[in-house]
Amino acid sequence: MPKVVMYTTTLCPYCVRAKALLHKKDVKIEERHIEKNRAFMREMLQRSKQRTVPQIFIDDYHVGGYDKLAELNAFGKLDQLLDLKPDNAPEVTQGEPDPT
Repeated sequence: MPKVVMYTTTLCPYCVRAKALLHKKDVKIEERHIEKNRAFMREMLQRSKQRTVPQIFIDDYHVGGYDKLAELNAFGKLDQLLDLKPDNAPEVTQGEPDPT
């Protein structure tokens, strides 16, 4: 699974929503709290060129904030970025015929 890094602050409602969406998909998140660590803030600014949180990265791909994350999810592209099996794909185990 790709590495997910999220730059956050403690009282950010969009950060909470982004974390909830990723946790629902059982994705491990490396949170970097920018209010507690100025080095993380500088890193976020350098990587994203943005000053708002959350700023979400999947490996080296800059997703952006919660709205972009939710949009990727709505169009079915988030699971691809996260290397997740789609919810509606049948589970096929070794030795069983492919149902398609």
